Amino acid sequence: MPTWPNVRADFPVLHQQVNGKPLVYLDNGATSQKPRSVIDALVHYYERDNSNVHRGLHTLSMRATDGYEGARTRVARFINAADPAEIIFTRGTTEGINVVARSWGHAHLKPGDIVLATGMEHHSNLVPWQQAARASGATFKFVPVLGADAEGGLDLAALDQLLTPQVKVFAFTHISNTLGTINPAAEFCRRARAVGAVTVIDAAQSVGHGPLDVQALGCDFLAFSGHKMCGPTGIGVLYGRRALLDKLAPDETGGGMVVSVTYEAATWKPAPERFEAGTPNVADAIALGAACDYLDALGRDQIAAHDALLAQYAMEQLSVLPGIRIIGPRVGAPRSGLVSFAFEGVHAHDIVTFADEDGVALRGGHHCNQPLMRHLGLTSTTRASFYLYNTEQEIDVLVASMRRILKFFGTA
Repeated sequence: MPTWPNVRADFPVLHQQVNGKPLVYLDNGATSQKPRSVIDALVHYYERDNSNVHRGLHTLSMRATDGYEGARTRVARFINAADPAEIIFTRGTTEGINVVARSWGHAHLKPGDIVLATGMEHHSNLVPWQQAARASGATFKFVPVLGADAEGGLDLAALDQLLTPQVKVFAFTHISNTLGTINPAAEFCRRARAVGAVTVIDAAQSVGHGPLDVQALGCDFLAFSGHKMCGPTGIGVLYGRRALLDKLAPDETGGGMVVSVTYEAATWKPAPERFEAGTPNVADAIALGAACDYLDALGRDQIAAHDALLAQYAMEQLSVLPGIRIIGPRVGAPRSGLVSFAFEGVHAHDIVTFADEDGVALRGGHHCNQPLMRHLGLTSTTRASFYLYNTEQEIDVLVASMRRILKFFGTA
């Protein structure tokens, strides 16, 4: 385990009881908890600097603008973007992907083109492209997941066959939110670039869990959410290469993103302003910058190592339980810090409800992966997802809770 200090002290929400038991929060794949420094950044802004940005000349507005644009520069450094203008603030991963699917898709897709995704996509990186393909007359295809028992990998031989010059965009997840699979994102981008396809990465599960370098990945677009990396909800980022952003029409129009407006027409500001119509989410952007500071102070390599160790420990401890089916890469294979599993004869919602009685917070359902679930022959799984403040002792509590639940349902 990493040798950093006791980070749990930095997270106020963790120090409580649920149903009379100490909280064991293992739902980080849905949202992470927030350290005191991020909460303080929000409070500081609202107590001292609250104002609208960019258009005001008074002191509070200028301080708010400095904080907002400073956060943009901080996020650019966090993912190694070449230019802060390549960072567009959004509400989250979903909005970021929708911006690309509508703005880029509307301008570039036509009948005969192919939109390529993978069989493990979250609905947020599936439905927007489904709609873009339908609107443009393009064909939507998928790289299949290997085998119905899914050890978590994609069929890379099929990818070779699917990546043709007709593919105009390849949209894929960096880390599967159900399988825990870590896709070779840089390799995918290289293969797509070779046929002239634009790449769009869903980085919701990878951001904040390890180093993320958009220049090393070679991607064209990448989207993520702040709330999955110790930041607030309601703020996210769309990264786009500047050369592409400047060619795109805005997805949303209104105040703040225009150079000139007449009764007949309007002209747009360059990126990123042209994609941020209206009053932006200033406070949460500033707090997202604070989250970047917090994670980098700990070290994202160490966070990745910590997540991986917890996942492997959880797999080892859970795998001995009767009737369990663990989804995704097997014990010993690389995986992110999450483990999804199913018990024969016990629904995931029952597992999660009973675990809550033991103070354990899990996620149960299809995880916005309905096509993947059908491929696996499942309707739902239980997911335990870990982060930098979780411990092996908490996994022991998880396993003990599962044993109690199985005994209750008579399957132990």
